[in-house]
Order: sequence, then structure tokens, then C-alpha cells
Amino acid sequence: MKPTLLKVFIIGFLSFTLSACDETTEKKKEPKPEEETITLTIRNPKVEIASEFEEMVSTYEGDNPRVTIKVETVGGAADDYSDITAKLAAGEGPDIFTNLGREAAKEWSRFLEDLSGEPWVDRASKHVLSGITLDNKVYGMPMNIEGFGIVYNRELFASAGITSLPSTYTELEEAARKLEEKGIMPFANGYYEDWKLGHHMASVAFAQADRGFLQGLDNGSARFSDDPAFRDLFTLIDFTVRHGNDRPTSTDYYTELEQFTEGKAAMILQGNWIQPLLEGKKISAGMFPVPLSNRQENRILAGVPGYWVINSQSSPEEKREAKKFLNWVVSSEKGQAYLTEKFHSIPAFKDIPVKDIGPLGEETLKLIRETNTFNWSSFSPCIKREMGEIMQDYIDEESSRQEALGEFDDAWKEGACLSSSS
Repeated sequence: MKPTLLKVFIIGFLSFTLSACDETTEKKKEPKPEEETITLTIRNPKVEIASEFEEMVSTYEGDNPRVTIKVETVGGAADDYSDITAKLAAGEGPDIFTNLGREAAKEWSRFLEDLSGEPWVDRASKHVLSGITLDNKVYGMPMNIEGFGIVYNRELFASAGITSLPSTYTELEEAARKLEEKGIMPFANGYYEDWKLGHHMASVAFAQADRGFLQGLDNGSARFSDDPAFRDLFTLIDFTVRHGNDRPTSTDYYTELEQFTEGKAAMILQGNWIQPLLEGKKISAGMFPVPLSNRQENRILAGVPGYWVINSQSSPEEKREAKKFLNWVVSSEKGQAYLTEKFHSIPAFKDIPVKDIGPLGEETLKLIRETNTFNWSSFSPCIKREMGEIMQDYIDEESSRQEALGEFDDAWKEGACLSSSS
């Protein structure tokens, strides 16, 4: 072979070989279908742990590099319920979001993925799955356990000479009198958000209502004005308004907390979920059950506030990864550490160590163990919203107590709920 032809052959051979190597390299770079990046959207309703939640997600992404999770934190003053309802109806809902359980689970059932076969189901604490179980199928993972009551400033109580916590409405009146004598405002009231009144406060009344009251409302044999617990609820609201800040229905969640943490008020109606927002503040806070009346023993309002659910409309790949993420949160050491040490949550699982849940968490857990516990009430989220708006109008003196209770009756009868659930 002539030298020139040999040179051409060698160059051609090398070019072919390099080209083939490039193609092989390119093929190696192409991810296999099962290794493609999956992007999930998760809706976090807890503004108190917004940064901590994103930190947890980043930790998970670090251990799972082919998964990207976008966090949407919506809550506080925002109308989370209306927004998520609209997105779900439009087919644009997140892959992971929360559901209040019970009636809300029924209303949103077509959006909820069956999670009955997940490994965490058998590890859940007693009764915590009852609110998200329909036809013997589990549709959500409990977020945590929370308690609602009156959060108080220990130092302000001590300076006013309050040596024992109020256990009746009369004792609460006496505590407020002592605080005002020392120039201390008893309550910081953030009634701007309807959920504060319609969900938390109404649940206190439902919890102490006469047995069979809910059934009576459903069959038309009972009215809200008939039950002493709801009459007491309005008395309590009147009391907090008289002994609290101006313009309570214009005061939002953050302003209420600011007034409390800065020592401008001695009490707020809140729960142990505010613990992350108390970190770094010079305040020693405790909590006691809401003394709605003088008739009944004090009980803490506690239970599962909501459940992590997976959007059944998401793709099979997205649902698979969403399930892996939720299982990691409650099963891995890292996930469990975030739940207790960062979020200060009371875990809803038997095998998660209860530690570093903060003073309010510890006090809530103590109250749950030592007293008879009232669970969050089972009624539709949309009715809660309506009841909250009705109470806001009452506080603003746009309606009388009797008119407001009558509007409760109308809201219950109409049951105006998710338009998208039909």
C-alpha cells in the first residue's frame, strides 16, 4: 500500500473510531428513563416553619439528586383553602398538599391517592388515621398532633399576681382584671383570618356542645342558638374584644403574634404550632385550655390538624416519588429530626422519639396525657370559612348575636361546599 493511501486509511479509521467513541459517550450521558429528573410541587400550609421546611426539602434533594421539589408555602393571612380548591378543579394542583380530614376528605376524595399500602401506616399512633380513612382506605399521612388553647406570657401573669391558671370563665375574668390593674392588655386578638374564628374557635364550642348536637343539626332538630356552648362562644369572643387590642378583625396572625412576643399582651388564642416563631424571643410562654364556661372541666382541644395527601391526578412517576418523600419524612433519621427538632412538632407516629418539641409542645403533650382531650371538630372546611366570616361581622357590630347564630343555621343547612366536588 502506498504511503499516501496508508495515511488516508489511518486518518479515516481514527475519525470513525473517535466518532464512534463520541456516540458511545453521548449514549452514556443520556439518562435512563428511570433516572430522569422528577419535579414535584409540595404545598406547605405552615408559615411558621417556611424556612425550616425548605431546608428539609433541600436535604432530601441532596440525598436524591434526580428529584427536584418546589415548595409553595401558603397560610397565615392568605386564603389557602380557596386557592388550592381552584387549582385542583383546574387540574393544576400540587403533587403533595394537605387535607383537613373527615368531611374535607369526602369532598376532595377524587383528588386523593390511596396510601393504604405505605410502610408508615402500621406505625401511626392510635386513632390518628381515622380522620382520613374512607371505606377502609387510608388517603393521607398525619402531619403531627397539635393543641389549641390560650397561650400566655408567664412573666406577665406573675407580675400581675396570677398564681394559678384560669380553669373557668369566671377565673379568666379575674385574671384579666388583675392584668389590667397592672396596665397589661390581657388579649392580642388576630381575627383578620376567618380560620381563627371559624375553625379553631368554633371547634372549641363543638367540642363542648351537648352530645348529639351535630346529629341534631344534620336532621334539623337542633339550632345553634339552642346550645349553651355556642352562646358561651360568643360571650368569650365579646370578652376578648373588650379586653384586647383595637380593630381585631383588621389584625392579622403576624401582628397578633408580634403584640404577644413583644410583651404588649398577656394572652393569645393559639396553639403549640407557634413555637418556631417564639424561638429567639425573650418570652416564656405556656398554654392552658380555653375556659369556655363555668360548667365543664377543662379539656385541651387537640388532634391531627391535617394530613399530607398525594394528588391522584399526578403522573405515576410523580406519585411514586411523592410517596418516597413522605415516607422519608417519617422514617429516616434526618426527616424525623426535622419534625421534632426544627418544626417542634408532636409526632403522630409511635416510633418517632419525642424530643426537642419546645415548651409549648411539651405542655400540650402533658395536657393531652393528663386531661380528657377534645378532638378537632368534623365539619366541612367551607362551613368553617362561612362561620368565620359571620363571626367577623358580629365582632364589627354588623349583626347581633341572635342574627349571627341564625346565619350559622343557614350556613349549615345550605352546606355550600366545594363546587369542584360535584
